[in-house]
Amino acid sequence: MPISDGIRAKQFPWVNVALIVANFAVWIFYELPHLGWSVSHASFYPCSVAGSCHAPERWEISWLTAMFLHASWSHILGNMLFLAIFGKNVEDAFGHMRYLVLYVTGGLVAAASQTAATLIAGTSADAFVPVLGASGAIAAVLGAYLVLYPQSRILTIIGVFPVRLRAWVFLGFWFVYQLVEAHFGLYSAGAGHGGTAFFAHIGGFLFGAAVATSLVAGRHKAHTLRAPESQVAQ
Repeated sequence: MPISDGIRAKQFPWVNVALIVANFAVWIFYELPHLGWSVSHASFYPCSVAGSCHAPERWEISWLTAMFLHASWSHILGNMLFLAIFGKNVEDAFGHMRYLVLYVTGGLVAAASQTAATLIAGTSADAFVPVLGASGAIAAVLGAYLVLYPQSRILTIIGVFPVRLRAWVFLGFWFVYQLVEAHFGLYSAGAGHGGTAFFAHIGGFLFGAAVATSLVAGRHKAHTLRAPESQVAQ
């Protein structure tokens, strides 16, 4: 688990804080009173995209509602820890509104990635497994962070010892782990028994990295175009 990245935000991360508050609000006030029902009702079901099942909500709605659902305290606390540490600086780089678009669109890409893998390579039972959690959207944030701050030092705990790792090492290992686990199945615990939707993490991460790469390239191009103007002005 990461503890800190050592980089203070240049501006208050209003969107990141609002996302964390929204996730906790949904967990405490919507899910905890009737956890089983709320998970069943508002999760995303890949089979609903294929039309092979009738989900409680249309998939056009449930991909979004599922982003704010969690299955346990450990699930939400782990997700929000990653979002709190890595999200604030990505919001700095993107700006408030573009960061919100990155997060929401990343969640959509993550859901689409898991759905594609499930419908193409999975069984009919796999397609009935509900998908929920903010980790797909957070994976997009992690992918963007890796591109923007690859040399930052992430304080983490290995065993009982605090260790600082470069972001490219920490997040690179995290991504490789997703790839390895995805190779062994659609879900870590198997269809019908819950688990981790690793293809959602992979899709979200690659999307975030691609968007951040475009952002960096665009800024570099804009800087290059402005340089001759400044020289003429002198």
